[in-house]
Amino acid sequence: MTIDNNTVSYKDFLKKGTVKLNDSQEFIDFINAGHDFLIENISKGRPIYGVTTGYGEAGQNYAAFEEAEELQYNLFSFHGCGVGEYLSADVSRIMTTVRMISLSKGKSGISYDLLKRFELLLDKEIYPLIPSQGSVGASGDLTPLSYIAAAIAGEREVIYKGEERPTSEVYKELGITPYKFKAKEALAIMNGTAAMSAIAIDAIEKFEILLDTSESFVASVFELLLCDITPLEPFVHDSKPFDGQKLAASNILKKCINSSLTHEAFSRYENFHLEKEQNIQDRYSIRCSPQVLGVIHDNLDIAKKWIETEINGVNDNPLIDHIGKRIYTSGNFYGGYIAHAMDTMRICVGNLADLLDKEFGLLVDHKFNKGLGESLKLNTKSTHHGFKAMQITLSSLTADVIMNTVPASLHSRPTESFNQDKVSMGTTAALHFAKQLPDLTNMLSIALMGMAQGVDLRGKEKCSAFLQNNFETIRSEVQKLTNDRRMDIDIKVVNKMIREGLFS
Repeated sequence: MTIDNNTVSYKDFLKKGTVKLNDSQEFIDFINAGHDFLIENISKGRPIYGVTTGYGEAGQNYAAFEEAEELQYNLFSFHGCGVGEYLSADVSRIMTTVRMISLSKGKSGISYDLLKRFELLLDKEIYPLIPSQGSVGASGDLTPLSYIAAAIAGEREVIYKGEERPTSEVYKELGITPYKFKAKEALAIMNGTAAMSAIAIDAIEKFEILLDTSESFVASVFELLLCDITPLEPFVHDSKPFDGQKLAASNILKKCINSSLTHEAFSRYENFHLEKEQNIQDRYSIRCSPQVLGVIHDNLDIAKKWIETEINGVNDNPLIDHIGKRIYTSGNFYGGYIAHAMDTMRICVGNLADLLDKEFGLLVDHKFNKGLGESLKLNTKSTHHGFKAMQITLSSLTADVIMNTVPASLHSRPTESFNQDKVSMGTTAALHFAKQLPDLTNMLSIALMGMAQGVDLRGKEKCSAFLQNNFETIRSEVQKLTNDRRMDIDIKVVNKMIREGLFS
């Protein structure tokens, strides 16, 4: 991927590969012209926020032109107060790339030399070690991004070849000279939304696998509970044509092809009087599953569009327009779009968890599972209990997921002498979205094990080819539950399979 002042698509951004900076003389001159215009202004004694003034509430304090570099060093230094778990190497890589994209738009007043340092970090796979907590999402992700600035300056720690090491040690080993920030350059790195954006991108990539896997489980429920596929028919969803709803219905229907367990569309009208205890319609958690999942698909698309716009935007302050010869003080560092996207995705995950909990409850309950028996037991002795405790664990995880759906964007905390009095909490929203995914993955692990047990009870030959394949994948490493045994190790095995995308 070549980075310059052109738009980078979300899809292209996810491709793993080399990140290169445009090295044409035209682009180099374009970037440097912005920095030269800034230097021209401050050399004349003009006060520019964060360049020749203090930060935030200290913006009333003037610093002379000769102090501009010291001001940049102090900025990343005093923001070195992040706490919590460290972000992964993948998130750090994405975060570094995202910040590089924004700075390459030529409106931040930085030099081409600084962009080359971003390219160097990515090329050598030197990823700043970044604590996850300490940002309120305005003025952007100051504290997390200070760790990128510090790494470029040769300070703090980095992840190199899978190890956490002092940056100075890695630089010495590779013969890299620490970078000395010019006027505004540390501020340009830190006044942005790259942390929340990177966390969001990484989490969404993982969530898409879980959403596809969830649809696989929902399709298996249609089969194992002998459900009517009429609610999946295209006519239904063309009549209420939300794109996500149509997609979800189509995905589920395709996964049920050639099953001899599901009721064919419209067959219940003819068979209603022939089948014992047959309801004309299935329960809402089954019949409305395309509508539930459709909302998630559509919100996912919106989130990705907003992230794409955010990472291609200049979320810096002040903005330097060297063409129009103006300097704009503004608030593009406010991460409201990411915050709202992540808050909405957290609600989506909560609804998905609730759907899985309801459907799994039907699967294990002998009153509703149409002959699959008590707790999916293969051994009918009264001393055995099947999936009884597995349902408890799954339901417990559902509560954990749903409890994490309170919007972070509503918890704006005034900081910094009330200068940052309305903030986005975008990084918090993204972190809490990411924190839901391990619980959802474990829920799906239990659900898919129950699915396999249901296939054992119904008979593999009656299932669709898709369900048979998923059944064989699980049974390749997890034995069917005949006698009561511990299941936690099996859950971990299936969890790994899910993360590898084996049920998508």
